[in-house]
Amino acid sequence: MASHRKSRPVGTRVAGIRTPALAMAALTSVALLSQSANAAPADDKPSLEEVEKKVDDLYRQAESATDNYNAAKEKTTKQRKQVDTLLEDVAQRTQKLNEAREELGSFAAAQYRTGAAAPGTATFLLADTPQDYFDQTQLMGRLTSRQKGAVDDYVTEQSATIKKRQEASQSLQTLTETQSDLKTAKATVQKKLADARELLSELTAQEKARLAAIERRKQQEAARKAAELAQQQAAAEKAEQGASQEATAPQQSTSTAPDSSYATRAAKALAFARAQIGKPYVWGATGPDSYDCSGLTQAAWKAAGVDLPRVTYDQVNAGTTVSLADAQPGDLVFFYDDISHVGLYIGNGMMIHAPKPGAYVREESIYYDGESGIHSVVRPA
Repeated sequence: MASHRKSRPVGTRVAGIRTPALAMAALTSVALLSQSANAAPADDKPSLEEVEKKVDDLYRQAESATDNYNAAKEKTTKQRKQVDTLLEDVAQRTQKLNEAREELGSFAAAQYRTGAAAPGTATFLLADTPQDYFDQTQLMGRLTSRQKGAVDDYVTEQSATIKKRQEASQSLQTLTETQSDLKTAKATVQKKLADARELLSELTAQEKARLAAIERRKQQEAARKAAELAQQQAAAEKAEQGASQEATAPQQSTSTAPDSSYATRAAKALAFARAQIGKPYVWGATGPDSYDCSGLTQAAWKAAGVDLPRVTYDQVNAGTTVSLADAQPGDLVFFYDDISHVGLYIGNGMMIHAPKPGAYVREESIYYDGESGIHSVVRPA
């Protein structure tokens, strides 16, 4: 018997089950929701302020690594000179050792030719005349005395040569380790700089413009704080001059002479630094065409006849620490807890420094990275 049931029309709902058309719509909705959920992490993109802070941190870390590189480079140079001196000494001692060995060989040959036994009756019987016997006896006596001295000299020289060879070997090993440290520091610097460049390259033109605006606001704030410091220092100087005028002449001479001497040297250092303005920052550079921060301050004070250490964390100990309010032109201003940056104070809250990769030697407020960034002020010489 044929079935009398009618087929269900498409699109109806039976017993709570969606038809294919409604199911497709539901799947589409789920897909859209899923896409929205996946798109949500786009909000995780860092803000411009966060990018700026990250870039600044990377540059600061690169500068700290640069100091490690500079220290390792300086150490490598010294060790290489030491190794060269030791190797030259070993070569000279080896030559002396060879000469002593040859002298011993000549004595052995002489003994072989004249006979190793001491002269006696047998020798006398073989001698043609008493004079021959006397001559042979004198020769053997001289050979014995000179040979003993030669042996002593040889042993002494051999011991000294062995010691120098050991020193040279140890110095070579130390040099190899320092060169490895140098490569590591160099790689660290390059990695930090590459990371900073990558972050900046990902910014759009609009974001770069906004970042530049943020930087301008920071510079304006830094300039304002520099002006405040200049006013404070001017007031303090005026008060000091008033007190000085009330003092006696001998007291004036005693108090102003050191300041005058320092000011003369500082003026030479500042004149040198100003002549470098516009030259590029290059990590590890000490001039004359480019500088890093400590390379600039070292070169500036060298022009004034003062030798500063190469790196910032040594320069910070190369003078007398003074308060920021008492800073004078020529003083060194150090930044950050790790003392990874330094500039040359020129007065009025300003300094000359080599800022960072991609920048040039320039005058800038000491508050360029905020007041908290200032570590200390040191007066060299």
